[in-house]
Amino acid sequence: MLTQHTFPKTHRLLNANAFSPVFDAPSFKVHHRNFLILAKFNDFGHPRLGLIVPKKVMRKAVQRNQCKRVVRESFRNKQHNLPAIDAIVLARRGSEQLVKENIREILDGLWDRAAKAAKKGQ
Repeated sequence: MLTQHTFPKTHRLLNANAFSPVFDAPSFKVHHRNFLILAKFNDFGHPRLGLIVPKKVMRKAVQRNQCKRVVRESFRNKQHNLPAIDAIVLARRGSEQLVKENIREILDGLWDRAAKAAKKGQ
C-alpha cells in the first residue's frame, strides 16, 4: 500500500522573512555540483521547503518551472525522513542541462544526505 504524502502551503517558505534566517545562519549545507541545499532547524515540527531557480541558471521559464516541480515532488516524497528544518534548494549552473530523472536522482540523494547532516548537527 502506498503512503500518501502531501505538500500543503504550511510546508513552504513563501517570503523573505522565512528565507532570511536560513541564508543568514544555516545550520548545515548539502552540496552538489548542480544544487545546493541550505538548511536551518525550525520550531514548526515539520520540514519546510524554499526554492531558488535563477533566470541566470535556467533561461527559459519552462525549464525553471519544470525544475521546481521536480524539486517539490522529491521533497514531498522524502519529507517524512527529514527532521524539522527549513531547507532552501538553490539551482546552480549546469542544472539546466539535466533531465527530470537526473534531477530527481540527485535530489533524492541530497535529501538523504541532509537527513544525515541534520542528525549529526542536532
